[in-house]
Amino acid sequence: MNTTRRGLMAATAGLAIARPAAAQDTLRIGAMPVGSGWYVAAAAIQRVIAPVLEGRTVEIIPRGGGVANPMVVERGTAQIALSNVQTAVLAANGDALYNGQKAQNIRALVGGLNPVFIGAMVRNEFLQRNNFTTLDQVLDSGKPLRIVMKPQGSNVPPAVDTILAAHGLSRDKVRANGGSIIQVDVAQIPSILRDGRADILFDTVLRGHPTITEIALTADVRFLDLSEKSLQALAQVGLRPAMLPQWFQGQDGPTKSGDFGTVLIANAALPDDVAYRVVKAIVENRDKLVAEYPAFNAFKPEDAWKPENTGVPLHPGAARYFRERGWMS
Repeated sequence: MNTTRRGLMAATAGLAIARPAAAQDTLRIGAMPVGSGWYVAAAAIQRVIAPVLEGRTVEIIPRGGGVANPMVVERGTAQIALSNVQTAVLAANGDALYNGQKAQNIRALVGGLNPVFIGAMVRNEFLQRNNFTTLDQVLDSGKPLRIVMKPQGSNVPPAVDTILAAHGLSRDKVRANGGSIIQVDVAQIPSILRDGRADILFDTVLRGHPTITEIALTADVRFLDLSEKSLQALAQVGLRPAMLPQWFQGQDGPTKSGDFGTVLIANAALPDDVAYRVVKAIVENRDKLVAEYPAFNAFKPEDAWKPENTGVPLHPGAARYFRERGWMS
């Protein structure tokens, strides 16, 4: 529990402190550091919403991420932010990473912006040595499992805990069975797999992701389907069952996976008319957004209101727009 708390504190460092009330003419967008995909996405959103906000300044907060941003919005550091659907659900409920701290004032503006997959990659040598062909066989075997993943503060560890629990496991049980749980920064993971210090990687997967590409090319791994029971359990914490397209070496075809999802969230105190204008600008400028951030090509505006794409309740201003378009009743 202390580890979980430290992870959340690290993820929100510099963001959770109280700030003076923002001027009425400033709208802040929670993103990630400069150079990240979400910073590029936030910049694209900034450019399409600024003209419709009647002189409001639109600023990007170049910190945070999927874990931190729901609390950034809850505490008013940003009025809107990019979030994973899964972490929005966890934050709203005060689960897992959030250790009882509930983000009760976050609302969805636009969901389904782009998929973010959870992938399971297993070293071929480990599979062949144990005559395994599926992830079910691996996790149900009772054999020592050496798992590597990102540190606490990432959205990956809670998803892994959910997958393990669906197979009657936990991190403690993995260790008790003679296995290990290695949590390191993403840059260290390829060498750990290449050197045979771990056999199983769970990580977020995006098309062209440089670290996943390196692992697929140099560590001789195979992408395995998540089990149906894992997918059902992940769906309960905000990950929609989805197929990871065949993007990498080590895939024989699309792979059964879960989608963390991407949703633009807002504080419930954001005025309804502002929320309405933000949603309208994003939906009606989809092509401009895709041109600047190609991952948004998966965005289907007519589905942006659906609960599986938002995770948390819609902001009233967003709901008004979607009803006007005839997409929701």
